[in-house]
Amino acid sequence: MKAWTDAGDIVGVRGTVRRTDKGELSVYAKEWTMLTKSALPLPDKFHGLTDISKRYRSRHLDLIVNPDVRDTFRKRAVITSSLRRQLDELGFLEIETPVLHTQPGGAEAKPFETYHNSMDMDLTLRIATELHLKRLIVGGFHRVYEVGRIFRNEGISTRHNPEFTSVELYQAYADYNDMMDLTEKLICGMCESVNDSLSIPYGEHTINLEGPWRRVTMHDIVKEQMPEFDFSALDPSDPESVSKAREAANARGVPKVDAMNSVGDILNACFEELCEPTLIQPTFVIDYPVEVSPLAKPHRSKPGLTERFELFITGRELANAFSELTDSVDQRVRFEAQAAKKAAGDEEACDVDEDFLLALEQGLPPTGGLGIGIDRLVMLLTNSPSIRDVIAFPLLKPDP
Repeated sequence: MKAWTDAGDIVGVRGTVRRTDKGELSVYAKEWTMLTKSALPLPDKFHGLTDISKRYRSRHLDLIVNPDVRDTFRKRAVITSSLRRQLDELGFLEIETPVLHTQPGGAEAKPFETYHNSMDMDLTLRIATELHLKRLIVGGFHRVYEVGRIFRNEGISTRHNPEFTSVELYQAYADYNDMMDLTEKLICGMCESVNDSLSIPYGEHTINLEGPWRRVTMHDIVKEQMPEFDFSALDPSDPESVSKAREAANARGVPKVDAMNSVGDILNACFEELCEPTLIQPTFVIDYPVEVSPLAKPHRSKPGLTERFELFITGRELANAFSELTDSVDQRVRFEAQAAKKAAGDEEACDVDEDFLLALEQGLPPTGGLGIGIDRLVMLLTNSPSIRDVIAFPLLKPDP
């Protein structure tokens, strides 16, 4: 048989099952047949497949020779199955929304553009599922979600891929506090589906997912890194406040603040530059400025802020949520501000979405919304250093 077969061939045998003298379960073959002849050799058994680029480009070989890679994708399937099961048990319905949009919306991101021949229409691939899901809330589905692919024409890194998977969910008569509780529950449930403990390794860190997770305002966490300056003491409507905030940010080396014209934008820039990398353990950063939260509800007691949070673990954003804006007049004003930014050259800003505003004018009940990046979450739960390690076929440049 060895004379007719090579490593990688797929053969069928007929015989009786027995154990060897050493107890190994084997087939005592009486006949065999070649099912598939492998035309290419497998990687060297001793050295294996170690070249990172080769592994991503030839994922089929990577899966054959690296059992840990197969285990990662098995766990990814279990994680998404756990997510859907938990949401279904909580009464959420998964409803699919369009991938092709007449205009981008629901996030600040540069879209991919395409064209529909028979309809003679310019279209974009979706950058979020948010606006359609909220229209379903208006229509009477009070708990909806979608696990789907999102497309953003942005840079590639160990954390970013131009197409990625997210879950967005919306619950009527809930707010961002309810979304924080739900986020903890969902992520802990997904962790337990593939790990024996809520204390898991990630790189050089041990991440403790035992609740309750830390909750801190953006103002407070920025002040921890900039004790010499207090953003909360500024009046956002005073032009002098912008100058003071810009001066403080420049003193700490925060980039690009000279082009920013609001206290909220500068505060957010300081947070991203100085605070994000320090958030290793699960942390909800709450109460974002209105300038960077065009779809979030104004804070009920803090002018200039919104009821929004982002979840950070290992210095990375894993989730984004808020109490949804229900005021159609306020939403139109914010859309128009975004459209002005787009007209001024901001490729990530969105236009005014009249279809969504029409639904909002019909009446959106108080709603909490949540988005979780599935790829980054799988990275965390499987101790994978790069987003390409958890996407079966990541987008790569052609091999030179």
